[in-house]
Amino acid sequence: MSKNIQIATLGGGCFWCTEAVFQEVRGVEKVVSGYAGGNAPGRPTYREICSGLSGFAEVIRITFDATIISYENILVIFMTTHDPTTLNRQGADRGTQYRSVIYHYNENQQKIAAEVLTQIQPYFSDKIMTEISPLPIFYEATQEHQDFYKNNNGQGYCTFVIEPKLAKLRKLHADKLK
Repeated sequence: MSKNIQIATLGGGCFWCTEAVFQEVRGVEKVVSGYAGGNAPGRPTYREICSGLSGFAEVIRITFDATIISYENILVIFMTTHDPTTLNRQGADRGTQYRSVIYHYNENQQKIAAEVLTQIQPYFSDKIMTEISPLPIFYEATQEHQDFYKNNNGQGYCTFVIEPKLAKLRKLHADKLK
């Protein structure tokens, strides 16, 4: 069986959360935490991102096999495991670096993203604030930010913020898990 490898780049708050979610999804081959969408010159640092002044969002780059999971299903999982109705915020994390964003690689991804947002809007009482934009430069975060939940699952942030998102994933998308 041949693979159809595709890439999705998404920001849904802290990249530690979205990374942990997609690492459990069948068909996802790799998840890399990083930054995109900023206007500061040069390669951003985590400290610069956290300041909220760089314009960059914390994002993940997902490499997936579209013969196993579609781009549309990736987006549905994304939209239902974070709060897409808050502008520049996920829970206690506030700032433009935590915005909900879908960065598309081509017109087809842009079209699918718009369709998913339209289809899913009725399930939310507030307006979806997720941005859909062409992918700018993606900067990979340092190694300490990769596989964060796997390497630090005993930390308080992991327990109180990431684990509820994983529980939601397992409840809503059990049929798409590894």
